[in-house]
Amino acid sequence: MKKLWSRIRLFLQRWWLAVAIVAGLGITIALPIWYLAGMEPALRRYIVGINMAGLPMTVIGTLIFVAFLYLIQYGGGFTRFRKARVDAQSVHVRFPDVIGLTEAKREALEVVELIKDRAALKKVGGKIIHGLLMIGPPGCGKTMLAKAIATEAGVPFLSAAGSEFVEIFVGVGASRVRKLFKQARQYAQAYGAAIIFIDELEVVGKSRVFFDAFGGSSESNSTLNQLLVEMDGLTDIDAPVVVIGAMNAQREVLDPALLRPGRFDRTITIGRPNLAERQEIFEYYSRKIKVEPGVDLGRLARKAVYKTPAEIENILKEAALIATRDRRESVGYKDLSSAIERIELGLAHRLNMTPGEKRMTAYHEAGHLIVLYLTHPTNDVFKASIVERGGTLGVVHSIPREELFSSDTKTLRAHINVALGGYAAEKLKFGVTTDGVSADFGRAVEIAHKMVWQYGMGTDGLVGDFTLIPKEQLSESLKERLNAATQVILRDSLKEVEDLLKEHFPILERFADELVRREELDYDEIAAIFTEYGKPPKPLPVPLAPLPAPLPPPTLDGHGGAPVKTG
Repeated sequence: MKKLWSRIRLFLQRWWLAVAIVAGLGITIALPIWYLAGMEPALRRYIVGINMAGLPMTVIGTLIFVAFLYLIQYGGGFTRFRKARVDAQSVHVRFPDVIGLTEAKREALEVVELIKDRAALKKVGGKIIHGLLMIGPPGCGKTMLAKAIATEAGVPFLSAAGSEFVEIFVGVGASRVRKLFKQARQYAQAYGAAIIFIDELEVVGKSRVFFDAFGGSSESNSTLNQLLVEMDGLTDIDAPVVVIGAMNAQREVLDPALLRPGRFDRTITIGRPNLAERQEIFEYYSRKIKVEPGVDLGRLARKAVYKTPAEIENILKEAALIATRDRRESVGYKDLSSAIERIELGLAHRLNMTPGEKRMTAYHEAGHLIVLYLTHPTNDVFKASIVERGGTLGVVHSIPREELFSSDTKTLRAHINVALGGYAAEKLKFGVTTDGVSADFGRAVEIAHKMVWQYGMGTDGLVGDFTLIPKEQLSESLKERLNAATQVILRDSLKEVEDLLKEHFPILERFADELVRREELDYDEIAAIFTEYGKPPKPLPVPLAPLPAPLPPPTLDGHGGAPVKTG
């Protein structure tokens, strides 16, 4: 008897759930039958009829609910993610079509050769890279380069955006990742190789959050984990699947597990084009619109420093719109220059300023202009205007003559001098100044502060980046010395600017008069006036062989591409 009870107890321990289900079903069936048996026959038939009539709808509703849960978990519905294969022959993008990006194309060509010659690579025991990461500013050609890789390799590729994997339901993104890689493996087995291109990789690949009190990161963690698993599983088949990821953010935002060897093995940095590459881009896109013969595209390339290919294309499109509005059948240099101004500075809006305010603004901008043209070692003037644009009463817009990797003391001091030029001109001519100098002062103080506190360029011998030290650990005497050194730079710069404007006061008055009369002056008009006073323009840079382009330095004052606010 004791053995029997032990066996029964063991059976219940192992199968208690099944026993409970059977018992529950038995009770749910026996209890209604017992209850109906005590009723009158007519009432019993009525209740049974009502329940039998509603049984089909109950069953259908249950099936729909179960099917909904199944679709969410295993495919279809929210997880439906069927990407169409793109044939390489239908893309029509080859490496010659990708202008510039010399170093990036060299590395991409190596990937193409590995895909084509995978048999030789396998023979020596090597393995093709699993992932290729493209990092760079938007509009620099990352997507086009990925298409060129697929075209040159002659394999199909699947394109997706990181945002397509994001859903509010946990597990949906992971399911979509599984589906995408499953399709890619099928195409790889059929065609010998396949490429997956994921744009906005930072959306799905950002670092995981493990301590989230509200659980909002569960879906993103699940999606990234599935991506990590799928990239590890790419070696399970003979046909290679190469994953190309593109993003605008820095590499550090990605999860470290995604960057380890075996996943994204290689990184290609895609920067902005240099002078020679910009000229090639202008020539390429100008073939798509009707441009007047003789337009100097090399000169436009010099004006478009730090512009991306997408921005250059936008300039040409905007120029075509301007020519169309003016009822011209072709695009001229003036249209292209106006397009750059409209994109950079905004729409012109003429205000009804009083004669005194207009003249004060003209002297302010003339002061910026003279200091910039005569003394700045790296920047050149692009346009001077006293027409309101984007909330500013006037602007002296300048551009670097060529790409720069860094700024030295002389360049930074020139930025400060240019920023103080408007203030000095107002004070020199009228003896008073306006509140429009506040933005200029802000830029000048910011640069001088960084020179002393961060760059070790002060005159008092203090060296080091003091911004890295917590403020509470800096003594008051040290702060006073640093702030005093900042003021020394500002006062010295102001003295230089005042002496320069006094020396060239006739030129200052000439430009102020011209701005009052014409409101806007372009580079050619500005250079012609300076030439009259024996100040010819500096020689323009000559395009060199394409080199890897640097990223633009941060804008330090109102003359590195930002308007100068006055009045």
